[in-house]
Amino acid sequence: MSENGNQPPPPEALQAAIEAVIFAAGEPVDPRDIAAAFGGMEEKQVVDALERLSRAYEERQEGLLLERVAGGFRLATRPGLGSWVRRFFRQRNRTRLSPAALETLAIVAYRQPVTAPEIQAIRGVDPSGALKSLLEKKMLRILGKKKVVGNPFLYGTTKDFLVHFGLNNLEDLPSIQQFDEFIGRLEGSRDRASNERGEGEGVEETEPAGDD
Repeated sequence: MSENGNQPPPPEALQAAIEAVIFAAGEPVDPRDIAAAFGGMEEKQVVDALERLSRAYEERQEGLLLERVAGGFRLATRPGLGSWVRRFFRQRNRTRLSPAALETLAIVAYRQPVTAPEIQAIRGVDPSGALKSLLEKKMLRILGKKKVVGNPFLYGTTKDFLVHFGLNNLEDLPSIQQFDEFIGRLEGSRDRASNERGEGEGVEETEPAGDD
């Protein structure tokens, strides 16, 4: 038996309990999972509480907001404060994605499922180093093998990719005609102020040998 006897929170504490869960989770939370954890209450009750919580954040106009992404809800920083958050993480020396990785990631996002030879045909260089890096960062996953000569791996994006770039689903990607704009968005979400970086501020990911 759980510490609360598998009973849902009382109505006056429901919104606060949901806020605590979303904060502690650190990743988008599905309302169905919250409903199941809170004694099997109705999902609509959870969604209604989430909407009230979202309005409360909007009214306060402070540093956080509640947003829907990758099919769930998470706490995020308010867009107008992004530059300050990026400064903090640059100070913490967070590794940025290399241009090769960004281009490869965008190609996979639009063309998935796609193989390494197909990516190479588009980029003109071997993408193996970038693919390895993106797999390690959990931006990409292997979907299987293509039934052609050599049986190359098929690559696709992950839920972490959606979360990282603030997309609710792949339909939120800009049109293929805006490919270059999307490349800029990927790079910008890591560090929109890269031209302001001083020497030694942040660690630039080196270009993999296969992407020279």
